Amino acid sequence: MSERMLFKPIRIGSLDVPGRVWKTATSETRATADGFVGDEFIRFYEPIAWAGTPLIITGNLYVGFSGKPTYRNAGIDADDKIPGLTRLVDTVHRHGSLIVAQINHCGRQMNPEAIGVEHALSASDVRDKAMFTKPRAMTITEIQRTIEEFASAAWRAKQAGFDGVQVHFAHGYLLSEFLTPHTNRRKDAYGGSFENRLRFPLEVMRAVRARVGADYPVLAKINGADLLMVGNGLTTGELVRVAKVLEAEGLDALEISCGHYESGFPMIRGRFDTFFEDQMAEGAGQFMSSGMKFAARLANKPLTAVANRLWPTKEGFNLEFARQFKSALQIPVITVGGFYSESAMENAIRTGDTDVISIARAMIADPFMVKHLREGTRGPQCDFCNGCIARAGGKPVDCYNEALRPEREAMLAAAGFSAS
Repeated sequence: MSERMLFKPIRIGSLDVPGRVWKTATSETRATADGFVGDEFIRFYEPIAWAGTPLIITGNLYVGFSGKPTYRNAGIDADDKIPGLTRLVDTVHRHGSLIVAQINHCGRQMNPEAIGVEHALSASDVRDKAMFTKPRAMTITEIQRTIEEFASAAWRAKQAGFDGVQVHFAHGYLLSEFLTPHTNRRKDAYGGSFENRLRFPLEVMRAVRARVGADYPVLAKINGADLLMVGNGLTTGELVRVAKVLEAEGLDALEISCGHYESGFPMIRGRFDTFFEDQMAEGAGQFMSSGMKFAARLANKPLTAVANRLWPTKEGFNLEFARQFKSALQIPVITVGGFYSESAMENAIRTGDTDVISIARAMIADPFMVKHLREGTRGPQCDFCNGCIARAGGKPVDCYNEALRPEREAMLAAAGFSAS
């Protein structure tokens, strides 16, 4: 029998990782209201670490309060957050897993009223058609302050004991907004040409690297394509060009995803039968205005039909992008996107399409997924109902599929973990 690629070690900068199926970032909605990590947050990750998952990437940790995306999102914006983050790291390390902190600023993809800020910030004042948010263009002073916030956040991650840091350049968040022509219509040194649109993200990368040192692993998450439904988004070729610049600046590994919020749902795919209802009732949508909620209820059926048709379940749906990054880069490439079967994961690595597989929903449904893969046994099987994603920003990340929950809870209880 040939070597199993999923359990072949890989080196990420100075870090030796004992396997190639990782937990990717998931918005937890498990921090305190002011962004501190505590027991509820740690309970989500401990079973995943116990199961032997080689590396875990946290959900996005906001680098400054203006970049907090949702209710109960965890932060890394101040030194008093370090003790809670250290508890998380120590718990994961105790079970033999590695953990990387994803740091982010959400930009315009937020509800300012729900967070408690006057304006969302972005490259330009282009309204977000998914969140209905009208941002304010950042001043040069705010850009410089945010660069410092990213660098300080990376330093805090290192102080807390994280094994590396992942900078979020994807999904239409702030750094992605500066890269993308649709959202960046500035006329100064931070807008216009490719080089100008890259300036702010590149300055963030340089500041992070300078603050944590040459030997500390720095990863990034980037779109394989923006896939905007309307507007001038970035193509794979343009994003590969961005990646090559980041690699030259000392990036250690790159994770490939896709899409902005305005792109619809190509970044998750799956089933959307109750997605919009759940989002408005129990997810981030519950914090929207009454008028927006009314409009969403009216649009529920057509939105559901369109989403089910355009973005059905598909395993490995970002591999088409990952191949192009793999052929252009020397650093390891990580790919997220609907993976659940060992055969698809093994094949993606063996054929050279990617170096690492990262997983969110299938590992929410089965926190012991890596253990089951290693042993050749079967755990709870995610059917990509998207109930976990629909409730993000409102209820704690969890599997909300009633057909799977009893099996999942029994599995956790048998191993000594309480249902989360």
